[in-house]
Amino acid sequence: MISDDDIQRVRQATNIVDLVSETVVLKQRGQEFWGCCPFHNEKTPSFHVTPSTGLWHCFGACQEGGDAISYIRKRDNLEFADAVRALADKAGIEISEDAARGPQGPKRNRLIEALGEAERFYHIQLMRGKSQGAVSARSYLSSRGFGSEICKRWGLGYAPGRGALVAYLRGKGFSATELRAVNLAVDRPGRTSDRFFDRVMFPIHDDQGRTIAFGGRVLGKGEPKYLNSSETPVFHKSKNLYALDRAKDQITATGTVILCEGYTDVISLHEAGFANAVAALGTALTLDHIRMLSRYRVREIICLFDGDAAGQRAAERTVQFIDKTEANLRCVVLPDGQDPAEFLGSHSAAELQAQLDAARPLIDFVIEARLDKYDLSTPGRRVKALDDVVEVLAPLKRSVLIDELATKVAYRLPGIEVAAVKAAIREKAVPRDASASARNKEEPTPPVNSPSRLDSISVSERRQLKLERELLSLVARYPDELRVSAPRMASFTWADARHEAMLWAMLSTPEKTDPKDVVAAALSVEPQAAQILSAGEVVAAR
Repeated sequence: MISDDDIQRVRQATNIVDLVSETVVLKQRGQEFWGCCPFHNEKTPSFHVTPSTGLWHCFGACQEGGDAISYIRKRDNLEFADAVRALADKAGIEISEDAARGPQGPKRNRLIEALGEAERFYHIQLMRGKSQGAVSARSYLSSRGFGSEICKRWGLGYAPGRGALVAYLRGKGFSATELRAVNLAVDRPGRTSDRFFDRVMFPIHDDQGRTIAFGGRVLGKGEPKYLNSSETPVFHKSKNLYALDRAKDQITATGTVILCEGYTDVISLHEAGFANAVAALGTALTLDHIRMLSRYRVREIICLFDGDAAGQRAAERTVQFIDKTEANLRCVVLPDGQDPAEFLGSHSAAELQAQLDAARPLIDFVIEARLDKYDLSTPGRRVKALDDVVEVLAPLKRSVLIDELATKVAYRLPGIEVAAVKAAIREKAVPRDASASARNKEEPTPPVNSPSRLDSISVSERRQLKLERELLSLVARYPDELRVSAPRMASFTWADARHEAMLWAMLSTPEKTDPKDVVAAALSVEPQAAQILSAGEVVAAR
């Protein structure tokens, strides 16, 4: 459990304008900032940020609002404690958590430091190593078109194994427990050993550029071809994308992301000028990945998959998310079974751009790829083809798009009606992994001032609640100016007892208290104070 003091430290240390500006273009008007709401589509800015109080509010359709914690919770789909931890990481604050969470592992900051040191060690081994393994690693990377400058830019490395990394990091003061916690080391009989051995190393960073994991490609023969870090306290495969830290600015600027399959693909794309490329990390695309990309107001996701069977499967797995994102999902499969790195090795960037420009709707590609395997000249073969194609569409059986999907399939299968296709999709069992990855999480509680929360009260009561919120918002911004009116406010009859408690909590702060601390006083008596205080329209209009 995170202490109230630590929560308040995180709130105070977070610059709400900087936080929101990571994914929203804000323009200053006076002392406030405005932009288009990141939580619903709009063309006229209605999203209001107040740096002095650390609050934000959307005066448009969604009516969401709150403080930095509630913002990152909604943006990143996090629980409260995880949101506090994420903001603490950004601010460089070490928070303490009591025993209510159970036994605690190594501190997060120490784990990040160990991973950063490991990246430096692997890189030095690649660039200066004299062993045959280091020579082979340089030769492999050179064959992929990655010279020394590219290796430096991307922090590529070589893992010699044989306990070399463990010895180096222990010499830097890191414990075996810390190294095991981030999957840099494993226990073997009688010793702690390096996890990665004789592999080319690709460091994986979070969206702030900090090292959180590694991917290692074997040199020569061996399995697995790619060995990735396992889940750790700082790394979750389903919630991170390779090179997002490098790609996020270009993604935001263009509204387009290129999603591919491998580390070398991403590096080759960036080096060729396609700086909006990312990749999933040793796992299929997940709903968390889709939600992560939505932070950057992505309008188009181009799936640039390898032109082999694995690429086809990746496209099919991605189809289940077409109704989970407002972005247009499109697909490119490169000719001759090539991956993006191979294609760029023999084609120009302009030729790849032409491929991207010709990207097809993902759903059309998947349906046609399944049906093209069949001779559709006889009724029996068409029935068999139908059974095959509905397998990939089964995760969308409850989607509002089912009519459109069924129509697309029926168009390709003469003699089979749309209704029959819909029935086949709905009757088909959903593959277990698709069902798990596409499952929606629990919907958040509606905002305090949302229409659904106000429908049950009268017009006069609604007006009274609005006036109370406006008054509270003014007190939060200008507590010293309004303290003189405290005797008058003491005579009010409040429609919401929470509002009265918030008022006196704020007015009980000393004179010249920072507005963020005034908001904190309200939060100490009402958990939803940030949402309530952010909704003041009079303050926003000033």
